[in-house]
Amino acid sequence: MNRLSLPWLLLAPALLATAILVLLPVGETMWLSLHDVILYRPRSRPFVGLANYAWLLTDTDFWESLGHSAVWVIASVGLQFALGFTAALLLNRAFPWRGLARGLVIIPWALPSVIIGMMWSWMLDFNLGLFNALGMRLGLLDAPIAWLAQPGTAMAAVILAVVWQGFPFFAVTLLAGLQAIPKEQYEAAAIDGAGTVSSFRHVTLPGLAPVIATALLLRMIWVANSLDLILVMTGGGPGTATQTLPLYAFLKAWSGADFGHGSALAVVLALLLLGVVITYAARAER
Repeated sequence: MNRLSLPWLLLAPALLATAILVLLPVGETMWLSLHDVILYRPRSRPFVGLANYAWLLTDTDFWESLGHSAVWVIASVGLQFALGFTAALLLNRAFPWRGLARGLVIIPWALPSVIIGMMWSWMLDFNLGLFNALGMRLGLLDAPIAWLAQPGTAMAAVILAVVWQGFPFFAVTLLAGLQAIPKEQYEAAAIDGAGTVSSFRHVTLPGLAPVIATALLLRMIWVANSLDLILVMTGGGPGTATQTLPLYAFLKAWSGADFGHGSALAVVLALLLLGVVITYAARAER
């Protein structure tokens, strides 16, 4: 055994696991997207080429779900980042019980999405919900609101839930980045006459730039692919008001038993995310 083959031998188990758990399902999905696969016709899987992709161009639900996905990702990731960055800046300062606060902030991130969905569904419930009860007592609401049953409020409600779930990721990640910035840089900036705002602009932000870029990219991918929270809270409803692209693909394949169209939707989602990742990475390197 030579030195060139040893690394590949050591990597072989991981590469084999990746091929079985990732590459094979991806290949199977791409194969299904080129066929007419209906579960109640298991013996008939005719090859249809790009017909499933051509169907997407005329499918109004696809375009609606794509728009909902854009709103879902941009709004939720943006708010998670803003809230998480604020929490990281606060947790980086010295105050009593700071260690306890750092431990508590991770709780939303540690809870399963199903639990979070059920908890927020209860808080937003029309009859027994905490939001309606507080709103009525404080005089902010004249009558209870069916937050999850109205097209105008359902998307905002599920975005609020995912923001609460996801902001600890940014808080912990950016807090680690803040602690990695050398204190000497802040001291040098203070000697040069820089104030709080100037130090934040010229020391904190440049020092956190790589961490911010990586955290935003990772969270954007996770949120764009997520469907569990929406599935638990609204199921994509009312109507299709909260139906995002991954949820549409899931419902098309499993509820509609149409794996051909569902696989085409999944492939398009993957290609869109790949394009966004490549564009984002190219701009981040500049």
